[in-house]
Amino acid sequence: VNTDIHKLWSVNSHSEIEESGPIVRTVVSNYMDSAPENMVDTSSCDPLYGSTGCVTSASSTFYDVGPTQVGYWTADRGSFEVECGARQWFVVMEGVMFVTDSDGTSKRCAPGDTVMLPAGWSGYVDVVEPVRKVFTVAR
Repeated sequence: VNTDIHKLWSVNSHSEIEESGPIVRTVVSNYMDSAPENMVDTSSCDPLYGSTGCVTSASSTFYDVGPTQVGYWTADRGSFEVECGARQWFVVMEGVMFVTDSDGTSKRCAPGDTVMLPAGWSGYVDVVEPVRKVFTVAR
């Protein structure tokens, strides 16, 4: 290896059998897989938040087995309420967003930040600059 490597690892331990066919142990996704032309509009049925209301969001999933889903998510500027979000872990790749807990505690999330939201998380997401992140949902 002649250059720095930046990796993201996500582990969701569970007892379910992963696949009915050949076992998948490693999935590699390139940053370009998160380009807009590879995303599907998910504003009305968002995999992470249920609905993003009038805020345009899109996602692309590259691993979806048992209770674990991994992919990319983008959103335009705007705010939306989350009433019962999925348990998720994500790393912000581009943009700036705030996540505000139902108790009013707010956290700024910028490129390189890693965030864990517990199952049933409620609050607000405020996208200040269009955001792109890689996510893992663990159901």
